Amino acid sequence: MSESAYGRDRLGDAAAATKLEWLVTNGIGGFASGTASGALTRRYHGLLVASLKPPVGRTLLLAKLAEKIELDGGWVALDTNRWSSGALSPQGHLHLESFRLDETVPVWTWAIGDTRLEKRVWMEHGENTTYVEYRLVAARAPVKLSLTALVNHRDAHALTAHGGWNARVEPAADGVRIEAHDGATPLWLFAPGAEVRLMHDWYRGFALALESERGLDDAEDHLAAAEIVATLAPGEAVTVTASTRHNAGLERGLPIARAFALQRRRAHEKSLLDAWKKAQPRLSRSAPEWVRRLVLAADAFVVEREIRGEPQGRSIIAGYPWFSDWGRDTMIALPGLALATGRTELARAILSTFSRFVDQGMLPNYFPDQGESPTYNTADAALWYFQAVRAYYEATGDRKFLAEVYPVLEEIGAWYERGTRFGIVMDPDDSLIQAGEPGVQLTWMDAKVDDWVVTPRQGKPVEINALWYNAHTAMAMFAEKLGRPAEYYEDRVQRVGRSFARFWNAEAGCLYDVLDGPEDHDPSIRPNQLFAVSLPDSPLPADQRRAVLETCGRLLVTSHGLRSLAPTDLRYRGTYAGDRRARDGAYHQGTAWTWLLPHYALAHFRVYGKRERSLAFLEPLGQLIGALGVGTLPEVADGDPPFTPRGCIAQAWSVGETLRAWHAISAAKAPATRARAGELGGAR
Repeated sequence: MSESAYGRDRLGDAAAATKLEWLVTNGIGGFASGTASGALTRRYHGLLVASLKPPVGRTLLLAKLAEKIELDGGWVALDTNRWSSGALSPQGHLHLESFRLDETVPVWTWAIGDTRLEKRVWMEHGENTTYVEYRLVAARAPVKLSLTALVNHRDAHALTAHGGWNARVEPAADGVRIEAHDGATPLWLFAPGAEVRLMHDWYRGFALALESERGLDDAEDHLAAAEIVATLAPGEAVTVTASTRHNAGLERGLPIARAFALQRRRAHEKSLLDAWKKAQPRLSRSAPEWVRRLVLAADAFVVEREIRGEPQGRSIIAGYPWFSDWGRDTMIALPGLALATGRTELARAILSTFSRFVDQGMLPNYFPDQGESPTYNTADAALWYFQAVRAYYEATGDRKFLAEVYPVLEEIGAWYERGTRFGIVMDPDDSLIQAGEPGVQLTWMDAKVDDWVVTPRQGKPVEINALWYNAHTAMAMFAEKLGRPAEYYEDRVQRVGRSFARFWNAEAGCLYDVLDGPEDHDPSIRPNQLFAVSLPDSPLPADQRRAVLETCGRLLVTSHGLRSLAPTDLRYRGTYAGDRRARDGAYHQGTAWTWLLPHYALAHFRVYGKRERSLAFLEPLGQLIGALGVGTLPEVADGDPPFTPRGCIAQAWSVGETLRAWHAISAAKAPATRARAGELGGAR
């Protein structure tokens, strides 16, 4: 087993311990998350955030279990809370000897004298069920453990302030049933072997520091609904099960099945690693530890999305703790999360699921949190779909699926040519894609505050057209593999390739970010131009590929990602912090994005063919997995040193693209030198 451990040097400092966040998930959109110290700092922290409309409808049901143990006739609090008054009480983090990640399971160890207590948290795969195990590792005599269950019932994005509802708290076999209000999904708490005492007391004024930083409401109330008391002898454990099911963790009604919950988690983790080792026998043996850890982290984003005609539908959560599944993020992350890890059937299921959501040639931008109809306002999600299909076919040679999805790809291309929503259409004069209307944001740089579109990029964005070019090179290959006419796509490749030369900005020695916009061409130096080098086929000659790489390396590369705008630009914002307007104003105006650093590493290898130098750009990400979301990679970082990680603690495309780039570069032969280079490892 692999462990990432933190000791008293971090845990004894409340601020440092509270910055370390953990995450466990259940494969249907639900999750548990919190801090190493135990203090709640986000509205999204809780031991059970259930997905009531999988994979969305996420609802906080159990905020925490406030722990204390009785030693030498007195009670010692192990919990940590920051209150609206500013007080930090209790300060249980001072008793933490270690916090570590054991595979995907977070483990706390409190040590008071010669008494040591361990805590583990994990979830049942496919259920809204969380397990919290407490094991008395060492003690001179039996120890009494008290756990106060602080519950709630609210949307994950909301807050319960001045909570006053009267919950129905009722005893149940081995536990308690809590119904917040009429019609609310009940929360069941089970603790076999423990005494459960019913309560109904409001704990008011939990201060959520990270909500304060984000300029949002930052105080919350939780209901203390039960006290669970267990006496543990050395070596004994008590497990609290929190679930939306009255028979959680049971198998054919047998309570003993709960005892094997951790073994089921271990078996699932082993299956993930076994699939990776089978698919990557050589690379898995030589991979650094952080790559192995990301293979496990990849599974956190995979969720079920059942739709009509697709009972085994799958999708990818864009990021935890606040994103749902997004089309663009799913297609970008899929090759790394599913193919590099050896889960080809998963990749096929995701591609098949999203094929059913294609509408007017577009993939959904995102699925709303309460299960409403998907939103179609993205110009690039459908183009990334071509790349995901291509990666799947190159990994599997699955012609049957390629034949099934080929008409969908044809439909997408046809809609883009004749025009679809929001002015997305191919310009017949140069065969490039133009997109955008006033007041909308269609590319991945999609920040919007009220009516302010921060980076509208209306016109012909460079990465959209790099993707458009690659969509046609992919279709030419697909047609050839399926024995269908490829001349149309080959001709289109030539046309788009010739027109792509318009993006060259000779004065700046790199590419324009947008052509033919409302104010002519946009010379902003952004990382979007990098896709013309990092995608499988490049429309650029060798000298321009090198120039693009050098410009990005000089102005945009940081240890934790690529800046979204050059620091030399007057609009540059180097810190992603403040209220919503400040944060969204910096989101794509200087903030560094983790998922782009793997693209730089790929592009670097394509240009220079130096494996070790290219892989070296990924090494800082191996350290980043211990800086914010333990064992995973964050969404963004500040553009200014020291490049502090920010945003979502776990982001699908950050993890997926890092895995894909590391495997691709590590396995590659010498890169091809022609413009249409094909995937790393040689031409098609």
